[in-house]
Amino acid sequence: MAKRNQTSRKSRTTPNNNRTAADLRIIGGKFRGSKLRYHGREDTRPMKHRVREAIFNLVGPSIRGVHAIDLFAGTGSIGLEALSRGATSVTFVERHVPTAGAIGENVATLGVAGRSEIVTANTFVWARREAKLPDCPWAVFISPPYDFYVERLDDMLDLVERLLAKAPAESIFVVEADTRFDFGLLPTAEAWDVRPYRPAVVGIFRTAALDS
Repeated sequence: MAKRNQTSRKSRTTPNNNRTAADLRIIGGKFRGSKLRYHGREDTRPMKHRVREAIFNLVGPSIRGVHAIDLFAGTGSIGLEALSRGATSVTFVERHVPTAGAIGENVATLGVAGRSEIVTANTFVWARREAKLPDCPWAVFISPPYDFYVERLDDMLDLVERLLAKAPAESIFVVEADTRFDFGLLPTAEAWDVRPYRPAVVGIFRTAALDS
C-alpha cells in the first residue's frame, strides 16, 4: 500500500494485481456468473475467488436472511456475493469516492439498489458512529488493506470489538488478514475458526443465539 490512508483492499503484498473486469464475477447463488465492474486499479485488492468461495462455503446457509455489512468494500464483491446467496440487504462502506461509484454501478447492474446502502466514509469513523442498522442478524465482512493490521492495529481491534458489542444474536463475523496478524488478539479469540488461504488468513466468528 503506497499510502497509509488508502482503502479498498489494498496491500503492499499484492502490488501487481492484473485482474481484469472480465475476471471479477459473482461465483454462487442467484447472480452466479455475473460480471462485476472493476477499474483495475493496482492499489485495489479484490478478494481472490477461491477465498471468497471458501468463506461462503464455511458460512453456508447462515447467510440467508441476514443483513450483510461489507467494510473496506472495494468493488463490493463480498456484499454482492452475500446478496446473491440469500442475504436480504447489504451496507457497503468504502472511503474512496470513485471506487464507491463502481459499487453503485455493480448494484445497478444487478438490480439490487433497493436492498443496498452505499456509505462513502472512513470505516473506522463509521463504526464509531451510531449507524442505523437492522435488528436482524448481521454478516459482517472485514477485509481491509493487510497493512492496516500492522500500521493501524489498535484501530482494527477497536473496529471488531465495537461491532461485536453491537451485533444482534446469531450474527456472523468474517475477518480477512494475512500471516502478520495474530488472531489471538481478537475478542473471544478461542471461538474464532481461523483458516489459511495463502496469502490470506480468514477468521470466522458466530455470536450466540438468544436462547444460549
